[in-house]
Amino acid sequence: MARKRRGRPLNGILVLDKPAGMSSNQALQSAKRLFFAAKAGHTGSLDPLATGVLPLCFGEATKFSQYLLDADKAYESTIVLGCATNTGDAEGEVLKECDATGVSESDVREALTAFEGEIEQVPSMYSAIKQNGQPLYKLARQGIEVEREPRRVVIKTLELRAFRPGARAEVDIYLACSKGTYVRSLAEDLGSALGVGGHVSVLRRTKAGPFGIGDSVTLSTLEGLKAGDELKQMDQLLRPADAALDELPLVRLSESGGYYMRQGQPVMVPNAPCDGIVRVALETGEFLGVGEILDDGRVAPRRLIVTGR
Repeated sequence: MARKRRGRPLNGILVLDKPAGMSSNQALQSAKRLFFAAKAGHTGSLDPLATGVLPLCFGEATKFSQYLLDADKAYESTIVLGCATNTGDAEGEVLKECDATGVSESDVREALTAFEGEIEQVPSMYSAIKQNGQPLYKLARQGIEVEREPRRVVIKTLELRAFRPGARAEVDIYLACSKGTYVRSLAEDLGSALGVGGHVSVLRRTKAGPFGIGDSVTLSTLEGLKAGDELKQMDQLLRPADAALDELPLVRLSESGGYYMRQGQPVMVPNAPCDGIVRVALETGEFLGVGEILDDGRVAPRRLIVTGR
């Protein structure tokens, strides 16, 4: 007999503004404890150094976390030139120092153009990518370095926001990018292109999929609500599970169509898209889950919300 989960059976998405100095899993566990939620999961790691948008899925919303994992992201970052570290960020050991006084703003602007569009990145040894089931950062901490295959990513927007010259020049950038883009790798590659080395000193995620900083809430806000026993107000911060699926076409079913879909049967839907993955809801607006258009035009269930009916 399966052990009953402790906690409240909450369903929804919390958009957390992760603080610096905390891993994504630590942030998740803190939020889960504050909500006393039975089930929760995050949607892709942010480095401890990083702050910003970290969507957390509770309950049935965890079924759709992959869509947020796969979504585009946006970041604001400060890159320090003239110093390379083993982790590609300010928390690592210094590998190389080089006076960056000779680097100008125009040099940086020109170098950044090489990283726009579709590029290949070699992931850092201090990334969470797994090799033979082992995260690279665990191997790196053991002093083991392995060959990493370059990964194709897309940097859709790359803006130079500010430049502060000096022996350790600082570059403020904004980028919007595809999943799997490593800002630390970008900092290292920019430093190499300029011949002085580089690392990330500040990293803030400003967007993940449809969610931005304006949608987020801090742990300190949650702690304040919890201290005041404002559980109802906390629960109102949760967004519906289908908020992660805004980019998917929506098809609506009648009550009878919804019944058959809940039984695992494909149903015919007038005016549905010709193919692909779709959001499925009842005509009343109740979200059912995600479906797929079959060759014969019917919508087959793929991931459905369990409502306890």
